[in-house]
Amino acid sequence: MLTLRPSHERGTADYGWLKPNFSFSFGEYHDPKWMGYRALRVINEDRIAPSMGFDTHGHRDMEIITVVIKGALAHRDRMNGKVHEASLRPGRVQRMSAGFGVRHSEFNASETQELHLMQVWIQPSANGLDPRYDEKEFPLEARGLTLLCSPDGRDNSLPIYQDADLYLAKLAGNAPAALALRPGRGAWVQVFAGGLTVNGTAMKAGDGAIIEGEPQVTLEGAGEALVFDLK
Repeated sequence: MLTLRPSHERGTADYGWLKPNFSFSFGEYHDPKWMGYRALRVINEDRIAPSMGFDTHGHRDMEIITVVIKGALAHRDRMNGKVHEASLRPGRVQRMSAGFGVRHSEFNASETQELHLMQVWIQPSANGLDPRYDEKEFPLEARGLTLLCSPDGRDNSLPIYQDADLYLAKLAGNAPAALALRPGRGAWVQVFAGGLTVNGTAMKAGDGAIIEGEPQVTLEGAGEALVFDLK
């Protein structure tokens, strides 16, 4: 069964420098019907004005994954007594395990270009774990499904503290992609570019969907999406 979360039903805000869309309840946006899905707690699609961003703030007990769609993100964090700085562009994915506590800042690294990104929060399997940070380059030209995050870091993916797999789906319209689901597991698909048909349902950029009770997730069309395989 597929349950669609249409783009126009997501939460929105306009802070001038920041224009976010919320698939699940977040901050001032609250919808009791959409508090998350399984261990998936947040999918925010953010557009950030040039040179603007989030000053230093704290997180704990959350797996935070950032995928840049367009532009460049300047990141600075402090964990385990050390300061780390990074610059993220499309193709380079960041995973920050907040654990028992991290502090970080995020800014649009460009003075002229808008930053467009997806930020994901996944609840970890336990609280109070050691914080950790990592980032990895994934080929921009890859097609089909690319594993970005997994519990065991297999296939060159970033490890997370949860039994969840996160894939990037990039289809050009010439071949479908399929992800098998083990019994009892569910999937979330979040389209962020183009259009895809997911298990027979047409989805456009901004649409999300839950897939449950199905043996696999099948994607067709020309578009890009994040695909979550969740316990």
